[in-house]
Amino acid sequence: MQTLHFDARFIRLDHHDGISRFSVELIQALVEKVKVVAIIYDLRQLEQLPKGIEFVLLNNPQSVTEISIARKLNKLGATHVFSPMQIMGTTGRKYKLVLTLHDLIYYRHRKPPQDLNLLVQLIWRLYHLSYLPQKLLLNRADAIATVSETTKRLIEENRLTKRPVGVVYNAAPGTPASKPRVFPASRKLLYIGSFMPYKNVETLIRGVALLPEFELHLLSKIDSSREAELSALAKNLDAKVVFHGGVSDSEYLALLKDSFALVTASKDEGFGIPLVEAMQQGTPVIVSDLEIFHEVAGRAGSYFQADDAVQFAKRVEELDGSRAWEKTSEESLAQAKRFSWGSSAESLLNIFREIR
Repeated sequence: MQTLHFDARFIRLDHHDGISRFSVELIQALVEKVKVVAIIYDLRQLEQLPKGIEFVLLNNPQSVTEISIARKLNKLGATHVFSPMQIMGTTGRKYKLVLTLHDLIYYRHRKPPQDLNLLVQLIWRLYHLSYLPQKLLLNRADAIATVSETTKRLIEENRLTKRPVGVVYNAAPGTPASKPRVFPASRKLLYIGSFMPYKNVETLIRGVALLPEFELHLLSKIDSSREAELSALAKNLDAKVVFHGGVSDSEYLALLKDSFALVTASKDEGFGIPLVEAMQQGTPVIVSDLEIFHEVAGRAGSYFQADDAVQFAKRVEELDGSRAWEKTSEESLAQAKRFSWGSSAESLLNIFREIR
């Protein structure tokens, strides 16, 4: 492969979501290994990409003209194309193509991202009523990438594609800590993520109510009605809960370096980037007992049943000692080394090498 055309059209212009950050970080790593041409639809997307990167300006992926994008790429002489999504148009393509399916979570929670237009939201809901549309999309590629062994297993169990499936792990941005942390005076428990019902933040609040010395810090943006609902629960239980309403990357990093642990009681996840972000700083993670969390955190994680606030509190208490906590910090740093954008870039290139 001399040149890889990377579909960078899912890079957001305001703030990153998972696919946007996945795109930016993977491109940053790939340019060290191969010539990358970014496929964009808005020049502002270049602000997130390496300076001087070669690019082509094509259509918005939500446009009806998506059906003709393969012909445009053919004319540009593309030989290898990667998309971090599975919806890229393929009619008439003459190049090797790898599409991505990150996870199957929207088959279980069908509410679409609210930044999509209403027509696309409707199509989204209909799309996730059956695996058939997914199969049709995935089988148009030469190979499929996904971000975890857990999702790879689910793809294969549900026979979603006849194509080979490879794992290109998510990773965390930034620089890992150089050494484990020392036992902190902080009693901050951090949660970052949405407040949708399956995220199960209520269990965290019920758990911290059993831990009078600890504070639960909810870092992400939250709408006023949901905040009022969770605030009322915390007040009724006399739980110490702090709403941040969103934090910057630098604020988040500072909190990770100062906190007791990152926590989540989620009942379903596609990956768990916050776990990697925390472990990368030597901060323990206390998380619900999900297969994907075991894959990400391994032996470094502390696990509890998602609806069991008492068990959650017990896991916190088990770490509340310098020897146990510092040992977990050391294990967290070691586990985080499994996930790097450099190794993920190499995994993607290997998927292309194995296409016949």
